[in-house]
Amino acid sequence: MRLLEDAQRSPIHRPVDPKKLARKPLFKAEQRKGRQTISTVVSVPEPDESEQPPTSETLTSEVDGATLHTQIQHHLLSLGAEMGFDVWVARNDRSRTCNGKVLAEMNKMSSELPTQFNEATNRTIELIDVLWLKGNSIVAAFEVECTTAVYSGLLRMSDLLALQPNLEIKLYLVAPDERREKVEREILRPTFKLRDKPLHEVCGFLAFSVLMEKVEGIRRLGLADSLKPDFLEKTAEFFGTESDSE
Repeated sequence: MRLLEDAQRSPIHRPVDPKKLARKPLFKAEQRKGRQTISTVVSVPEPDESEQPPTSETLTSEVDGATLHTQIQHHLLSLGAEMGFDVWVARNDRSRTCNGKVLAEMNKMSSELPTQFNEATNRTIELIDVLWLKGNSIVAAFEVECTTAVYSGLLRMSDLLALQPNLEIKLYLVAPDERREKVEREILRPTFKLRDKPLHEVCGFLAFSVLMEKVEGIRRLGLADSLKPDFLEKTAEFFGTESDSE
């Protein structure tokens, strides 16, 4: 205790090598190639620490201090719970609030992820903006991109598919209507398109206006508890599929 009190009274500042601070942890992962299982290590991209500085557009879209990103997460979490699913919000967003409610305290919020995945996969999954869960399965995954780079959300989904190539999961990138062309350009990048399972075939684009129109209609008619999640697959736009089949 005396040593701690001395250190508190006379702290010694020791600089830390910035390279060490920037170093990313590595996680073990396995990949199947034919009949062989190859072990490797991978890094998991961390989310941006904060959204970009708010513009006049994002400021006017705030409700009770909640950013547009948080509002969309709130709607997706609420809808998933109303449909009977357990839900998950990204680890770094759990303390955010919307409509006076902390996201981590919303109805049917899961405190743990499915346990059948390796550490690298779980690290990737826990950073996805919203998940709908049923038992030990992921029904749907949503990345919401308002002011941050569209590429980061797509990269997280691509990493998930690379780590678990046999995983059958519905992926959606949710973004403002005016970002549609950017989403299309990014998802059709060669790094995503030239995969064994091209990302544009399994990840659909949901424009905010389309999503909110559906959500409001579902709630107005009281249809949530009778809906199946594949309604989103019919609502979302999938880029590149027509031109690829020609």
